[in-house]
Amino acid sequence: MGKDVSADPFNPRDRGRYRRKVQRCLDTLARMLSDGSFSFPRKHIGLEVELNLVDGKMRPAMTNAAVLEALDDPSFTTELGQHNIELNVPPRPLAGDSLLELEDELRSYLTRAGAKAREKHSHLAPIGILPTLTHDHFDEKWLTPNARYSLLNDQIFAARGEQTSLSIEGTALPGQQAERLRSYAESILPEAACTSVQLHLQVSPEEFASHWNAAQCLAGVQVALAANSPFLLGKALWHETRIPLFLQATDTRPEELKNQGVRPRVWFGERWITSIFDLFEENVRYFPGLLPETDAEDPVEALESGQAPKLSELRLHNGTVWRWNRPVYDVVDGKPHLRVENRVLPAGPTVLDTMANAAFFYGAQRALAEADRPVWTQMSFQAAEENLYAGARSGLDAQLYWPGIGWIPPDELVLRILLPLAHEGLRQSDVSDVARERYLGVIEQRCLTRRTGARWQREHVQRAEERGADRDTALASMLARYLELAQTEEPVHAWPSD
Repeated sequence: MGKDVSADPFNPRDRGRYRRKVQRCLDTLARMLSDGSFSFPRKHIGLEVELNLVDGKMRPAMTNAAVLEALDDPSFTTELGQHNIELNVPPRPLAGDSLLELEDELRSYLTRAGAKAREKHSHLAPIGILPTLTHDHFDEKWLTPNARYSLLNDQIFAARGEQTSLSIEGTALPGQQAERLRSYAESILPEAACTSVQLHLQVSPEEFASHWNAAQCLAGVQVALAANSPFLLGKALWHETRIPLFLQATDTRPEELKNQGVRPRVWFGERWITSIFDLFEENVRYFPGLLPETDAEDPVEALESGQAPKLSELRLHNGTVWRWNRPVYDVVDGKPHLRVENRVLPAGPTVLDTMANAAFFYGAQRALAEADRPVWTQMSFQAAEENLYAGARSGLDAQLYWPGIGWIPPDELVLRILLPLAHEGLRQSDVSDVARERYLGVIEQRCLTRRTGARWQREHVQRAEERGADRDTALASMLARYLELAQTEEPVHAWPSD
């Protein structure tokens, strides 16, 4: 979302003014793209991590305000729910030992945040979905008290006109029947259950389309390889339940609009692109404004006076369309730039796992983007979307489609095709051999052991239930053991099974 908004209610004039201003921003962006207005000295990467807070009994701890006050660090910010905080790590170049330095810095941030959380009788929980959430935690009173969040909640419910419906068919635990979730919520707080890692890559306008298309091709593999969200409201659901949950939690469409084919605001997209402009233009054309606030800047006048326009309305609008790979326009030190924001990964289990996921993405994305015959010219866009849902549903047990191979399990696809490409992409990005081998070695071992965070969680809960524990007890004990192992910094593929 990127900015705070006024707490005052919006009226029809605000919406008309906002629509016109968004269109003017879009026209300005088109001029900037054609005029070569973007600075691009070198590729920079960035990282955002969303985190849960839990109490000593592994229940959600509604303490983000107290923890953030104790931290007193602008790198940490609020998130939608009072049991969430977000860390924004400063951007840096990709080359050299930068990934190793990022690992050390990320671990330092989280160690400090964990200490401050403990002062407030809380613990950090880096996990895709907190397994101990209950329906009571979706009560609107647990929204972080911020005008942005309350207005977003009100606008989504006003657009839909009815409660949030949660409906997910689970993937069965071994030897058990598949479970099914049917629930409702009267707030958008189910979205706060989805805690993710967001990877940013700064690219030139000319390279953006190929990097975005490549990221779309990788999405299904990413979620299968990094799945870490298998439980929600006591049910064993998808290996990466964040994917359907986020879609349903922010859906502004009642059933009738879904039946008409109206697009969801959590969106994979519907076509390969040739320019970043395609994505911003689709966002403006298909989605009404949720937070129609305008500022005083005339972006055309700013551009013609030699300034980098903020394009505030376009950026705010873009922040309320949750593409799994989102286009980003930003201005830093007076210079405009473009980024791909990859949003498919869950948080956790460890800093090393997070860095391995990031290195795999950056390396494979570059190699695919610069291939002589791009992979997206050999597969349909719908196949890439189906891969996302298959990987999220079944993890490493999924079957994904890949050109020249056909249907293949994700671990085999990574070991045979994508891991060598990731090595090559990181070499082309001048990433040091030490960093490349450290992180991609984790990915290789995860594939060989077929052990993801989701699989570890599912197996632990299944064993606890076989020993007589009920589901709530099994989930709490699993989470406690998960947090204990996460502190060891052993990657999840090396975690013991007991």
